[in-house]
Amino acid sequence: MQAKTIFPIAAFATGFVALSVAPFWADRADLRLLMEGLSYLALAQMWNLLAGYTGLVSVGQQAFVGLGGYLFFALAMFAGLPVIPGLIGAAVLTALIALPTGWIAFRLNGAYFAIGTWVIAEVFRLFAAQIGSLGGGSGISLPVTVARSLGEGREAREMTMYYIAFVIGAVSVGAVWALLRSRWGLALTAIRDSEIAAETVGVDTRRVKFLIYILTAGFTGLTGAFIFLQKLRITPDAAFSVNDWTAFVIFIVVIGGVGTIEGPIIGTILFFALRQVAADWGTWYLMLMGAIAIAVMLVDKRGLWGALRSRLGLSAFVTERRL
Repeated sequence: MQAKTIFPIAAFATGFVALSVAPFWADRADLRLLMEGLSYLALAQMWNLLAGYTGLVSVGQQAFVGLGGYLFFALAMFAGLPVIPGLIGAAVLTALIALPTGWIAFRLNGAYFAIGTWVIAEVFRLFAAQIGSLGGGSGISLPVTVARSLGEGREAREMTMYYIAFVIGAVSVGAVWALLRSRWGLALTAIRDSEIAAETVGVDTRRVKFLIYILTAGFTGLTGAFIFLQKLRITPDAAFSVNDWTAFVIFIVVIGGVGTIEGPIIGTILFFALRQVAADWGTWYLMLMGAIAIAVMLVDKRGLWGALRSRLGLSAFVTERRL
């Protein structure tokens, strides 16, 4: 194994090990920050899989974050499901709801697809505001008994919550890597490189894109369910926020590197580092993020990891098959 591969693998492996034992070295505030970071990592991996490999640039992924959150609250409060089955159930139901919405969205192309996904998310937001049993426009809080079911004491509950976030973040990376190493990955890589060329060699690009759309919807719904489990309260505006769940995610992927597994990881680290430093700057903080994203795209549209991989040959998650 070459040094260009060993060093990145060692760095990511070290980070993985450190995160796996975070409850034993991080304080309460750090754990909450790490949980948020792992959630954003999962959202970024799913958006990157959708846009970076199939070319489906969605600005409506907040639809599935909100759906996952509301469905989890409904399953936990009205169906009495425990937390873990509730999270899984919310993910499955989100994927099922994505079937008809995907059919509608896939009738649009290019910029119209992006606009269509945003409109679908807005429809879900308006619909959620009409459901009185879930608080309507003012939202609803999760019963305390649901949170307490995670553990006997506060420390036990926080550790359980953290490891749920850790599994979601780790699985988002591992699942994308495994997918790209499979036959589906060959199709996705072909679509990423040239959709026309992929079609000429027999790839059913529309079918592949639709299945990836459903897959990313389900996992985004799972992440959204966890996010609002952590918050213990949900409102339509928070659940379907385009700024929080799509704009920031796009920023993470763009600066990290579209079409790479490592890119969203690097982008998430940089996003949270920037937020810790400049979050108190008000609108200047958002302007700074926009300026950084534009600067990265002007220097190298492949993002930071894409540029490093091109110039230095670095690779941590090898997806190419070599003879």
